[in-house]
Amino acid sequence: MSRSPKWLTILLVAALVVSTFTAVQAVKPFASEAAESIKIFTDALAIIHTKYVEEISLTDLVYNALDGMLVKLDPHSAFMRPDEMREMSIDTRGKFEGLGIEITIRDNFISVISPIDGSPAAEAGLQPGDFIVKIESESTRGMSLLDAVKRLRGAAGTKVKIQVWRKGWTDPHEYELTRAKIVVKTIREKNLEPGYGYVKVSQFNENTDVGLRQAIESLQKQGGNLKGLVLDLRNNPGGLLDQAVKVSDLFVDEGLIVYTKGRGDGPEFNALASKVGTFAEFPIVVLINAGSASASEIVAGCLQDHHRAIIVGERSFGKGSVQTIIPLSDGSGMRLTTAKYFTPNGRDIQAKGIEPDLFVPGDPYAGMDENRRKMLREADLDRHLKGADDEKSPDDAVDVPPISPEDGKPAGAEGPEDPQLDTALRVLKAWPAFQKAATATAN
Repeated sequence: MSRSPKWLTILLVAALVVSTFTAVQAVKPFASEAAESIKIFTDALAIIHTKYVEEISLTDLVYNALDGMLVKLDPHSAFMRPDEMREMSIDTRGKFEGLGIEITIRDNFISVISPIDGSPAAEAGLQPGDFIVKIESESTRGMSLLDAVKRLRGAAGTKVKIQVWRKGWTDPHEYELTRAKIVVKTIREKNLEPGYGYVKVSQFNENTDVGLRQAIESLQKQGGNLKGLVLDLRNNPGGLLDQAVKVSDLFVDEGLIVYTKGRGDGPEFNALASKVGTFAEFPIVVLINAGSASASEIVAGCLQDHHRAIIVGERSFGKGSVQTIIPLSDGSGMRLTTAKYFTPNGRDIQAKGIEPDLFVPGDPYAGMDENRRKMLREADLDRHLKGADDEKSPDDAVDVPPISPEDGKPAGAEGPEDPQLDTALRVLKAWPAFQKAATATAN
């Protein structure tokens, strides 16, 4: 049964007024300016709804339109149906069932940002930059990110087949993975040597700052006062902005941590450090790579700008944008890019990333030529937001004092199985010289 375009126009305008803006004052000028565009949209909606060869619900049509509206903006904005909104809230709590993999869209296919440590995806050997070209028998070309997430997740114990293509491979490889209950243990700690601690942060969820404090206090109890700490943010895709602020605040006792700016003038959000509870008594080396994104880059950038840590590894992912979750009246919602964030010194790292103070390639890429070693980053994503001009060539490193073999390496290691971690420990042992070099370079 057909419905009139007039009825549809009233329905859609009402929905826009209710869901898109919270202030009535903001709606009036928008409605006036957008009236002609909305008329075109509602005319098309009415024609499709009444004349398309198969019956399709009005809700599905509107949802599909919103899908297209948001996916065309940038790689991180998206429309979420009610069930997808519920899934999103699960992510921040750090518990779900699936493969344990962070994905994005690149070249119109699903691409891996990073697998979660200990997950089925990690154990199968999936790597950052891999393309998932098929899920079961369906091609992922043109598939939305949220649709891919729904297909990859599922009850623990169920299986899913995926085809993966990696740079250097002639043909895709097929994997059959068994979904599992993923409890994201965001913090893992260990002593590298007496006095030198290591903490791996795999994600920033609701309790990451509490877990990190507990891990550091545990290391201090095990080995006495710490002489140095390695904070490993490699393959950490990010997470909650407030957790990035709280983690940074554990190591910085004053000044700016991060600020964000949207379309208006001036900063929208300023995060300042507090002296209360700060670990200020030991040096820090932060490890990053191309899989370190978003919240990871906020922490690395803050500690780098404050000369609180030396950054070792490879250039980070380069996601310098902030997404806001905006719920709509029917339980659906939008993940909308609303601002960009900047480091304390005002650096815009969007599509650029954090440059390490000391560039050290990771072991999986050692010995490869530059083309094969290139990793997926924000700048490779379709429709990514443009950042400030990058004046440095990728993976530049600062001049640093040489490290002699006597500076040591992790106990029991026959060779640098993890060259980045090996370098981090040696940097901590030669800290005064490295701190002086990093400060001189920054100035």
